[in-house]
Amino acid sequence: MTTSAGLPAVRDSLHLALLADPAGNPAVVDLAQAAIEHYALGYSKHPPHVLFTEVHGARGLLSQALTSEQTHEPIAVDLRRGIGWLSALLGNLAFHLGDHTGARAHLATAATYGDRSGDARLTAWAWGAQAMVARATGQHTRAVAHAERGLASAPSGLPRAQLHAWALLPSLAELGREQEADAALATATRELEADPTGWAPGRFGYDVAEHALHEAEAQRALGRTDRAAATAETSMNACTTGTPGWAAAALVLAQAEAPTQPADAAQRALDVLARVPAVRLRSTARSRLAQLQTALGPTRAAGVEDLRDRVHALPPAIDAHGVATA
Repeated sequence: MTTSAGLPAVRDSLHLALLADPAGNPAVVDLAQAAIEHYALGYSKHPPHVLFTEVHGARGLLSQALTSEQTHEPIAVDLRRGIGWLSALLGNLAFHLGDHTGARAHLATAATYGDRSGDARLTAWAWGAQAMVARATGQHTRAVAHAERGLASAPSGLPRAQLHAWALLPSLAELGREQEADAALATATRELEADPTGWAPGRFGYDVAEHALHEAEAQRALGRTDRAAATAETSMNACTTGTPGWAAAALVLAQAEAPTQPADAAQRALDVLARVPAVRLRSTARSRLAQLQTALGPTRAAGVEDLRDRVHALPPAIDAHGVATA
């Protein structure tokens, strides 16, 4: 895995390849795909604002090649596909930086380029991510519509399972549509069982930890606290301690614990803050911390006041001047 210091070298390699052939060629396309895979697999290894800069630079390079009058159409299709996947990454990164309007713009671009390049998986994933953004802003009905639009394009197997469990399931649960939420979870399970490849790593993949996280969030929204706690713990145990996925699962578990075990919930959240530097805290973690504070507000359990102080002291992901947390 490339270190943060070595991360710009990936973009530099793409730049050098395009200097040799500004209109692009099969080698440039292969390099672009390798760069996308590198960014997707290393997504959680780098602070979001650092990776955003690199992905944005790579997309700019492909955009320049696409506008060249010498670019042949077969290469142009592949360049559009690469621009689409890089836009999808930018949308996800913007979301994790708390920039919801920026996320929507990048994801709309990703869906458009998915359509233009004939990449149904890209189109489906982009609409699934739009559902995630809408849900984060409380627009649950819109989130369901985005999820369903994504499912209209999603290939069978893992991509379709991901759309059901990541985009549709939590949105239905937030609306209290219990039977439909259960059906979405069951469909996701069937699609996964039918996929001969099974789980896949990376930002565009789907694994046990992510699946359990989405199920836990849905179970909590439906008021099934015990099931939410159990699946959140499954997700947490499937992650490496200190990673963004681990933090997400730990905070969902804390939310499930809050009504009956407030001291445990507060201590679990404090552990997340002790293990995950502020620069690596995603907007989703910050949102879960805020929700947990609200849930713990009425209690004087041990650790609650300390948690409130620690959350209050967190620097913003992006400050009022548009500068990312250092």
